[in-house]
Amino acid sequence: MKAGHPTTVWNRTASKAGQLVAEGARLAPTVGDALAAGPLTIICVTDYRAVYELLDASDAELDGRTPINLTSGDSAQAREAARWTEQRGARYLDGAVMAVPPAIGTAEAVILHSGPQTDFEAHRPTLEALGTVTHLGADHGLASLYDVAGLAMMWSVLNAWLQGTALLRTAGVDAVTYAPFARQIAAGVAEWLPGYAQQIDSGSFPAEASALETDVRAMEHLIEESEAVGVNAELPKLIEEFGRPGGD
Repeated sequence: MKAGHPTTVWNRTASKAGQLVAEGARLAPTVGDALAAGPLTIICVTDYRAVYELLDASDAELDGRTPINLTSGDSAQAREAARWTEQRGARYLDGAVMAVPPAIGTAEAVILHSGPQTDFEAHRPTLEALGTVTHLGADHGLASLYDVAGLAMMWSVLNAWLQGTALLRTAGVDAVTYAPFARQIAAGVAEWLPGYAQQIDSGSFPAEASALETDVRAMEHLIEESEAVGVNAELPKLIEEFGRPGGD
C-alpha cells in the first residue's frame, strides 16, 4: 500500500483486516472476491491444510491467477500445493518469510521464492515492496528447504552462544561482556563457509588447519569444562559425537 499498489485484503478473522482497511485497503467479503481482485494473491495462513480449505471454497476461482503461498510448511507440501493449484489453472509460487512482522516492507525482510522464474519476474516489482526478495529456482520446494536450513543455522548459533554464556557466568562474566567476543568468533567461522562448501561439493577434505582427531580433543575439553563448572554438557557431547568415526 505504501508503495502505491492497490491492495485488497481478507482474513478469516475479519477484525484483523480493520487497520489496513482504515488505511485505504479494500476489504474482500470472501476468499473468492480476494482472488478475483487481481492477478496476484499473497497467502499467509496457519498451515497448508488451511490453504487448501480456503482455495477450495465454492467461489474461489484459480484459473489464470498467481497465488504466492508464504505459509510455513515443508518442501513436499510446497510441491504438492503447486501440483494442486496448477491443475486448477493457477500459476503457483511458493515462498518463505525470513523476518519478524514489523520488518515487512523494509530491506531487512528477507522473502524467499521458488517456482517458475517467469512467474516470479512478472510480479517482482510488487513483491519487492514487501522486502528483499530472492528467487531460488524452479523447484517449488526450495524456499521451504532454505527456510529450515536458515533456522538450523540460527538456532545452532544461538544455542552455542548460550552455552558459552553459561560457562562464563560461572566466573562472573555477564552476557553483555561476552557478546562482542562471541560475535567475533561467529563472524570468523562464517568466513570458513565458502571454503568448506567447496570441500563438501568436491568430496575432498584435506586437513588444512587441523585434523579431525585434533578437533575431537578440543570438543572433549569443552565437555570436561562444562561438567566441571556445572553447566549442561548435552550440546558439547552432541558436537563431539559428530566428530567421532561414524558420526553424522
